[in-house]
Amino acid sequence: MKIAREEIFGPVMSILKWSDEEDVINRANALPYGLAAGVVTPNIDRAIKFAKRLHAGNVYINCYGWVEGSTPFGGYKDSGFGKDLGDEGLESYLLTKTVIIKAGKI
Repeated sequence: MKIAREEIFGPVMSILKWSDEEDVINRANALPYGLAAGVVTPNIDRAIKFAKRLHAGNVYINCYGWVEGSTPFGGYKDSGFGKDLGDEGLESYLLTKTVIIKAGKI
């Protein structure tokens, strides 16, 4: 379905049948996008295992769309460049330099 292959921006939730955990992880990770993913389950341990394997910049467990100012936000793959918010969001504005000085006689 088109809704399962494209990045949809809006209040939309795709609910698709799957046969086993490998199937759903492989289908999700095969997409060219990776802004966000959602896992809905009462089993938090299982959800965390899913989250670790999903190629998405944000993974929501039993919620969706919540963003806090100190939490990095941004996608993987074709879903954006870098991160917004949090320490990671500041990195694109910084130019880091290391200066090393040998103390004593030369």
